[in-house]
Amino acid sequence: MGRFRIFLLAAVALAIGAVGASAQHSDWIKPPSNLPKSQRGTQNLDLLFEALKVAPDEASSKAIEERIWAIWVASGSDTASLLMTRVKTAIDAEDLDLAIKLLDAIVEIKPDYIEGWNRRATVYYLKKDFGRALSDISHTLALEPRHFAAFAGLGMIMQDIGDDKHALDAFRRALAINPRLQRIPDLVKTLIEKVEGRDI
Repeated sequence: MGRFRIFLLAAVALAIGAVGASAQHSDWIKPPSNLPKSQRGTQNLDLLFEALKVAPDEASSKAIEERIWAIWVASGSDTASLLMTRVKTAIDAEDLDLAIKLLDAIVEIKPDYIEGWNRRATVYYLKKDFGRALSDISHTLALEPRHFAAFAGLGMIMQDIGDDKHALDAFRRALAINPRLQRIPDLVKTLIEKVEGRDI
């Protein structure tokens, strides 16, 4: 993770300097609205990620992905869970400043809560504050190096600031973890043509 962390820090600096960059993607990967009951535990996550790589079809892949999200979303704290419902309400009302304040409180209460960092990265992305979004993606990946949504988000930011090479790398990392992610294969295909050129 050392080399990747250096890349993320460089990406933060690049994003902060990307004046006028505009987010073009509205499909930042978010947890599904209806999730199965969480069965917390690293062992369970390990099994789910193994199953995700070999899922035979779209339906089984989606079911496994939802179980992973259920574990990530479960905070283990009543206070954090309550605040997260308020975050959703604030985002739905497009009050992104309030959402950030609530998420600040969540990551302070539960600094090991993966979805607190990931959700704040999402909100910073919506605010086009790419430097802070990248910083929170870094925290997310430090807590869960298999967070396919964080890698996908990283790819979208890199693409928005014009760094197609690193966008392609991030999207490929996301697909290596979750091969059936929607929309990402199309982005990879487009970026391969831009970065590596067309096959003759």
